[in-house]
Amino acid sequence: MSSEYDIVIIGRGAAAFSAAIKASELSDGKASIAMVGNGPLGGTCVNVGCVPSKYLLEASHAYFYSKAGRFRGVRTADPSLDFSEVMEGTRALVSSFRKEKYEKVLSSYSNVESIDGYAKFNSSESIEVSGKTIRYKSAIIATGSSPSIPPIEGLRDAGYITSNTVWQLSKKPDSIAVIGGGAIGLEIGQAFLHFGTQVAVIEAMPRIIPQVEGDISSTLQSKLEDEGMQFYTKARINTVSKGGNGKMVEIVTAKGRKTIKVEEILVATGRIPNTSDLGLDKAGVEADGKGFIKVNSGMRTTNPRIFAAGDCISKKLMLETLAAREGTIASINLLGGNAEIDYDSTPWAVFTNPQVASVGMTEEEFMKKTGACSCRVIELKDVPKAVMLGEPEGMVKLVVDPYSYKVVGLHILSPLATEFIIEGAYAIKYGLTFREIMDMTHIFPTLAEGIKLSAQAFVRDISKMSCCVE
Repeated sequence: MSSEYDIVIIGRGAAAFSAAIKASELSDGKASIAMVGNGPLGGTCVNVGCVPSKYLLEASHAYFYSKAGRFRGVRTADPSLDFSEVMEGTRALVSSFRKEKYEKVLSSYSNVESIDGYAKFNSSESIEVSGKTIRYKSAIIATGSSPSIPPIEGLRDAGYITSNTVWQLSKKPDSIAVIGGGAIGLEIGQAFLHFGTQVAVIEAMPRIIPQVEGDISSTLQSKLEDEGMQFYTKARINTVSKGGNGKMVEIVTAKGRKTIKVEEILVATGRIPNTSDLGLDKAGVEADGKGFIKVNSGMRTTNPRIFAAGDCISKKLMLETLAAREGTIASINLLGGNAEIDYDSTPWAVFTNPQVASVGMTEEEFMKKTGACSCRVIELKDVPKAVMLGEPEGMVKLVVDPYSYKVVGLHILSPLATEFIIEGAYAIKYGLTFREIMDMTHIFPTLAEGIKLSAQAFVRDISKMSCCVE
């Protein structure tokens, strides 16, 4: 460990790795770079986020949907489940990804040194790690985030799991109360539901995934209820306590008080930035009231020689790919560039089945901004491929500026929505109109055809169209 580096990166997740790789490339491997952090390489996404959660979901879908015949004349054998083996497979995949995508990658950059330890600023130009002072010319903060634990009476005494700790389970719980109806809670909740666990979701807001279009939220909730998931919206948790062999969760709703007995509690109420122990004040770096670091569109903090990226900065979305992009932009600008982040065309998703995928503004957001909006909604039952798959519950909603006809938002509830939401991202980024989407030839039959149908709905009644009408 040297006492001085050109660039110090605090963190070891997606933003940190992206920043390190970009800085190494831009400097032709000449910049001395230290990546300082604790815990396994790869951060949230590969270890406790995207990789394990999506693997678990796919495994649960394979088990659950194989029991329900969707096609006439097709019968499947009774599936069996070894939950402990599924969880071992999840952990094995995480280990493999961490080794191949992070440990081996890091070894390819000889100018990047990985330092284990907790970093803390002791001035605007140095940090302390394991009692040693390291000076830097520039720094990037990419410390990520951790699960937020609400101050519910009795919760800590009763015990709970989070998206960080659920992966250590080897026995499937018979019942789970999920606190939070956002992406994390619904994804893990549906996975356990499909494995046979009774799942109750408790959400303080009037609807699940409150930032998405209302009709998408309600349709997804209805779909999950059909599969057996219970929902308590506009609900407040009064107390949590141990009770017999389980845990008692007392909630208050508009209908009164209710006590839910479950074997396990999953807390999925959002995430908080890992910034409280960094000594930001000594570095001249400002954060907001929740601890998120303030940055401009170029990822520069209030200290011009320090940048920040990933979940620890103040923004609307926490996404692995977005964190990586922010890390790249931080390195570009740190080395003299002039790049800016584009949040408007950044898609996000919820990987339940059906999947939620969204990019750009919702109808409500655009109405608040401009006072006018034009939208079309296509139900999946009008998309031939969805009918073929036996998945007609869902929709595609296209939000358009009524004056320029440019696409400003695309919102989808559909199987594999994450695979084609990028069409909306391209449309927003490059200023395409709904007519330009309509004029593009789409493959038939595909779920993505729903985007073209939503564009065609601006000029014709799609119920009077044959397949593939241009």
